[in-house]
Amino acid sequence: MGKYAVYCFLILGFFSCKLEKAESSKDKVLWVPYNDSTDVAANAEHENTRMRYKFIQSKVLDKNEVFSPLYQEVSQFAEERYEVMKPLILEQDIPTIQNHIDQGKFTYEDLVLFYLHRIYKYELPNHTTLNTIIALNPNVLEEARGLDENLEIHHPIYGMPILLKDNIGTLGMKTTAGAVALKENQTDDAFIVEHLKANGALILGKVNLSEWANYICEGCPNGQSAVGGQTLNPYGRRIFDTGGSSAGSGTSTAANYAVGAVGTETSGSILSPSTNNSVVGLKPTIGLLSRTGIVPISSTLDTPGPMTKNVTDNAILLDAMLGKDEKDSKSVVPEPGILSAWLNPEPLQNVRLGVMKDLLEQDSLYAVSVNRLKEAGAQIVEYEPNDVALDGFLSLLNIDMRNDLVAYLDSQVKDSLVKVKSVQDIVNFNKKDSLVRIPYGQGRFDGILQDSISEEDFQVLKGTLMASGKEYFNIMDRENLDAVLSVGSGHSSLAAVAEYPALTIPMGYSPKGRPTNLTFIGKPWTEAHLLRIGKAFEDLTKSRKIPEAYRD
Repeated sequence: MGKYAVYCFLILGFFSCKLEKAESSKDKVLWVPYNDSTDVAANAEHENTRMRYKFIQSKVLDKNEVFSPLYQEVSQFAEERYEVMKPLILEQDIPTIQNHIDQGKFTYEDLVLFYLHRIYKYELPNHTTLNTIIALNPNVLEEARGLDENLEIHHPIYGMPILLKDNIGTLGMKTTAGAVALKENQTDDAFIVEHLKANGALILGKVNLSEWANYICEGCPNGQSAVGGQTLNPYGRRIFDTGGSSAGSGTSTAANYAVGAVGTETSGSILSPSTNNSVVGLKPTIGLLSRTGIVPISSTLDTPGPMTKNVTDNAILLDAMLGKDEKDSKSVVPEPGILSAWLNPEPLQNVRLGVMKDLLEQDSLYAVSVNRLKEAGAQIVEYEPNDVALDGFLSLLNIDMRNDLVAYLDSQVKDSLVKVKSVQDIVNFNKKDSLVRIPYGQGRFDGILQDSISEEDFQVLKGTLMASGKEYFNIMDRENLDAVLSVGSGHSSLAAVAEYPALTIPMGYSPKGRPTNLTFIGKPWTEAHLLRIGKAFEDLTKSRKIPEAYRD
């Protein structure tokens, strides 16, 4: 009887220790808020007024809730294993990574752990965090193990960890648009997320953004949201702007937190953070990718798009999201050729490119890039663009958002904890705690409520703006151009209203290290052609460099 009692005591003690260990892991404090007032004060006189921050860290997001669920498994991923895998994954394209997996060098589960290791390594310490991760998929490792068991031929995106801008609906994770009003927003998968999952992509998590996709406050910092805090640029935290509104998609991709990310654009929201973070971003023709399940600004101009470290991955990620959506009136059946675009760089001798004379004079990196293309055989057509006004552009966004947001809240929101049903409801909700919910005000939302344009004038305005955009780029038809070359998001509004695609690719860095991109603006539905040209330019210049502080 004595031996039995001792045995029972030992067993109880063992399970008690295991339970205590599990509880301590769950309750372990991984992150402690810090006083960000010193950082805020340091930026008070920043030359870029949009970087004169009022706060850095979120006042509503506890990072322990984000990072604790996966901590135990991530903490068991050895630093030695990470160092072995690093040269095989860091800055590598998808085909290279897939080849390593085919050779048995690591598994899809290992790949997820590699990226999670980097996220935990850099996002938990307050002195290195980019404030880019809003949520992590708690099931992602289990999903990766399931993919490791399937050896069938599959899409190149299979098993690749992807991050999503937090205005893109994702089952099992909140979709907040960075707003406290949507902090508990539970939705189904957006149409493009359904396609990503069907093709085997692993949704790693959600990333920060400019709140309401940069349509809440006027002149406020890019990459800031009440939920996520202030996103920071990996090439210079608090030194360089992140761009917006897909700030988290750009910063996380640049820092190698995932294979790539999905952003969204109404006017510049993919092109701007891509150029500011030295990544490849594609703003597709409106309708190439579905918008169903994405928190809207404008059903006229909105589109998601891929943001990656190279053109190859951009083509693969774009292809994995394609499909006609019967619920999206602009959605089309895509033309073939996008997936294979990276395999067939366009011979530059066959390419005619429009080059703006004022940019040649004003931007030395633009001039160098144009010269490189010319030396490689591209036909360069210099021209002086006509001035085109976009009067009424904000009214287009105001009226679209006033209508489209109501439709989204009615059709997509499933959680009764989300009480708002209109822009007016959101304005009233924010006023109840303005210091936390709208630290930079809500001037854009006030403008939505005050806009009194009639429905008839609104329809005329849409046609006028599109005609203006097409007029600006009519050089493409006159000179039979394959694309017009711009810098970063410099002509994003014109491309937006014309509904033209734009592909932006790293072209270098300023003497102080600020990234900048060359942007190829093409005719509608020429994404495959743009990607082939972009691949040729990327192969020619190889300009992208990993941020030095995130190299390890």
